[in-house]
Amino acid sequence: MPRKRFALSLFWRTFILLAVLLTAGIFAWVQTFRALEFEPRAVQAAQQIASLVNLSRAALRYADSINRVTLVKTLFDQESITLKPHEPGDKYDPFEVSRFTRAIGEELRSRLGPSTVVASNVNGTPGLWVGFQIEKDNYWLQADSSRVEPMTGKTWFIWVGIAFVATILGSAAIARLINQPLKELSFAASRIREGEYDSVLDETMITREIREVNQGFNRMARELAKVEEDRAVMLAGISHDLRTPLARVRLEAEMSVEDEEAKRNIAADIDQLDAIIDKFMDYARPGDVQLVPVHVSTVVDKAISQFRDTKRIRISAKLPIDTKVMADETELGRVLTNLFENARRYGRNTYTGVTNVDVSYTRSGSWVILSVRDHGPGVAPEKLHQLTTPFFRGDAARTAATGAGLGLAIVDKALQRMGGALELANAPDGGLIAHIKLKRAP
Repeated sequence: MPRKRFALSLFWRTFILLAVLLTAGIFAWVQTFRALEFEPRAVQAAQQIASLVNLSRAALRYADSINRVTLVKTLFDQESITLKPHEPGDKYDPFEVSRFTRAIGEELRSRLGPSTVVASNVNGTPGLWVGFQIEKDNYWLQADSSRVEPMTGKTWFIWVGIAFVATILGSAAIARLINQPLKELSFAASRIREGEYDSVLDETMITREIREVNQGFNRMARELAKVEEDRAVMLAGISHDLRTPLARVRLEAEMSVEDEEAKRNIAADIDQLDAIIDKFMDYARPGDVQLVPVHVSTVVDKAISQFRDTKRIRISAKLPIDTKVMADETELGRVLTNLFENARRYGRNTYTGVTNVDVSYTRSGSWVILSVRDHGPGVAPEKLHQLTTPFFRGDAARTAATGAGLGLAIVDKALQRMGGALELANAPDGGLIAHIKLKRAP
């Protein structure tokens, strides 16, 4: 058995490709934005801190000792800014530990002077500490470190998550819009395959290529409907026109031919022609079937009753009376009749000249498999797959058989119309087995 490959529908294939493309675009946009906003954010943060330092320096420089205390308290209460003297023994940790913080430190020194000190911790107190001078006195300014923090991972996650959800929804909507015309085309094609030609696709689509495909499909459906109608009329006419002269020949033979053997031969030839016409009509029969629960044993018994000549064929069936399948009773009867007739012609025992046929069944999940087996010579393995080809016979010796070569082709076509399948195989101890697979009725 060939390994079954994983397959995606066109909708999911389009959706996945669009989602991957747009997701890659989102991440590329995020990286570009982070690279572009890095320097402006660092400069802006440094400008804010430098402005606070300059304002504090100017306020302290021109305030007397009494007002200076009030000023320091007001800055702390309203702006969360702490001002305190910079003592020689103060211990601090450097602020510049990453690319972003180093950019801020460089910008602060360029604005406040090269002697500016930037720390992240002074005497165990965390924050953004900036050391500056007022005349000859050194001070520390402590500001909230959140003023200079870059965008947090949580913020990025929220924005990227929103963009990702929008990407998924947009991809689904676009994929559906792209594939909807193709889905409609596929559905209409499946209806034509089932013999229904009334499907009409929209010929006013905005997309030019799809509009042209729909127009071509509708033209094809109309032509096929016309061909089917002409075929039905032609077959009906052929059947009528052929059977009328055959009936006259039969009548003339009965009235004019005195030799009884010649009369029987003429009647046999006429019966053969009638049978061939019936085969052609069965093969060309329209595909409309009505699937209903059918008792398998009842249909098999009716088909067996048509073959009562035990000198030519003997059929034995072992079927339960309660087994039902979803089928058209007339079609299923025609299938079994063709299989029995095929066995009668080609499955005769070499020694007795009688065809022995066994009918059995098995269940496989939701399927019922009927097996019709003869005990004849079978068919060459390389020709088994050709037996359902119209007008094909299994070996050269069968070309003299009195048939149209359509029996198994009719069986295969009828089972397909009923949602079933036909499988042919050689029995291990001789003979041909036909497995009829049909849905089990609930």
